[in-house]
Amino acid sequence: MSRRTIIAGNWKMNLRADSAASLAKGVCDAVGENPDVEVAVCPPSVYLHLTSDVLAGSAVGLGAQNLYPADDGAYTGEVNAAMLSDCGCRYVILGHSERRALMGETDQQVSEKLAAALAGNLIPIVCVGETLEDRESGKTEDVVGTQVRGSLAGLDEARAPGVVIAYEPVWAIGTGKTASPEQAEEVHAFIRQLLGELFSGEVADQMRIQYGGSVKPGNAKELLGQPNIDGALVGGASLKVDDFVAIINAG
Repeated sequence: MSRRTIIAGNWKMNLRADSAASLAKGVCDAVGENPDVEVAVCPPSVYLHLTSDVLAGSAVGLGAQNLYPADDGAYTGEVNAAMLSDCGCRYVILGHSERRALMGETDQQVSEKLAAALAGNLIPIVCVGETLEDRESGKTEDVVGTQVRGSLAGLDEARAPGVVIAYEPVWAIGTGKTASPEQAEEVHAFIRQLLGELFSGEVADQMRIQYGGSVKPGNAKELLGQPNIDGALVGGASLKVDDFVAIINAG
């Protein structure tokens, strides 16, 4: 089955208003009107409106880095799916390893956010991945499998093809280390097999699985050339137009 490659840039807590607008414009100009791959950028929430204005009418989609799974209420500092849609968002990153590690986010919380994202007609990018200790202990499949099952708990099979999974080995995020194409493909294949068990083979074939973890122009083509790697969730390299566009072109 043919799955459209999806490249998303996670800007994390970086940039200021001027540099965010400049980066968004540079990506739009380089991508053009009909890119071969699906492209999204995910700025800090305070720059969503600004970035949305820059992206208006372009082929580049807007994504958020998180959401809170409530329609409204006394949740100081949080934003929900409807608010993200109001800002022009089409995507939202959920369960990033930094939120799991630093904010204590659990698989159950991710599953609640996933349900809220889908109810709000957003495309969720659900992150999973193991630590270096997990990998060296031979626990990669146990850890990733538990995260996939827990994060997708309650997901209706009919909605599953609209969910993107991002495999991000924690030991390769921001460290300069990258899983080899063979290591990444092995885990992506495992995730797809698991999706087939949770849903069906047909659904698993439709679902897109990105790789994230020090993706750069120099390694993007080989990573994206693997049969079960359907895109990239890009961190640091997404903050430079030339680097991000080179990764997009590798897809």
